[in-house]
Amino acid sequence: MREDLLAQLDEWHEEDKFEEIVDAIMEIPAEDRDDVLISHLGRAMNNLERYEEAIEQFLTIAEEGKEDPLWHYRMGLAHYYLDQYDDALREFEIADQLDPGDEDTLEFLDSIRSKMAEEQEPLEDSNAEPIAQPIIMPVPDLDTNIDFANFWDDSEQAAEQYVSDPPTEDLIASVEEELVFKLPAFYIHMMKLHNGGIPQNKSFPIGGAASGAQEHILISGILGIGRKKRHSLCGDSGSRFVIEHGGYPEVGVVICDCPSESGVVMLDYRSSGNDGEPEVIYVDKESNYKITRLAPNFEAFIHGLVNEEVYDIEQ
Repeated sequence: MREDLLAQLDEWHEEDKFEEIVDAIMEIPAEDRDDVLISHLGRAMNNLERYEEAIEQFLTIAEEGKEDPLWHYRMGLAHYYLDQYDDALREFEIADQLDPGDEDTLEFLDSIRSKMAEEQEPLEDSNAEPIAQPIIMPVPDLDTNIDFANFWDDSEQAAEQYVSDPPTEDLIASVEEELVFKLPAFYIHMMKLHNGGIPQNKSFPIGGAASGAQEHILISGILGIGRKKRHSLCGDSGSRFVIEHGGYPEVGVVICDCPSESGVVMLDYRSSGNDGEPEVIYVDKESNYKITRLAPNFEAFIHGLVNEEVYDIEQ
């Protein structure tokens, strides 16, 4: 039965009958769809220009797709047609690393880089309306030491919900084994000094709005290494719980919860592998799990946090 279905899906694809593919797969309960069926579904949605839905489907099999150039290619294509060029560039570059020389991948890479270069060029028409430039918050030099003594807001709430005793090497190893990801060295260093909590600076800038106002995300706290506190990596409201119950993509580890309850900050291991240095991303559940890249690593993320009072100032 399964082989007959896959053959039918391939036939429909050759005949450009993408709606039939979507309808047939959607009739199958979600829990019974494997990565092959989801790949067919996402590809068909891409062909129907339902790119956000395609990304949502592909993210459900991110773990299976991390070494698959075709998975990254299809993710890149969806981001490309949503004009999300940073995300598209990342996915096509990974696809090119996994399958060097693919002509379609190289064409998309050339197109993305050209579009990104055009966006950075100044206006040549002197009569054109000037574009409001975003306010860019400076990120401190990463060689500058963080003042950890004043980094945390040691409130009663933080102590009760987030802060645990410094982790032992055995605890770190067991948490990493449970999460199936190696935690960043800088994160472990921070947690040995202060294991989880609420930082004084809880905002992270993510770009400029058209009006010139600064966009940002707001975090509630940083999850520590442990299991006892509710808001710790393996606690009752830890990374696995949030991913499984919130439907978030299985691309890494949730390290920060957010007051909006519709988004989380995660370590993203898609580019680095489970033992590498992950990027830091924000995943917005209410926007079909849109992924926004925040920082190239955890240390840069910590350096980039600013006080939320910055956004109370009139622009």
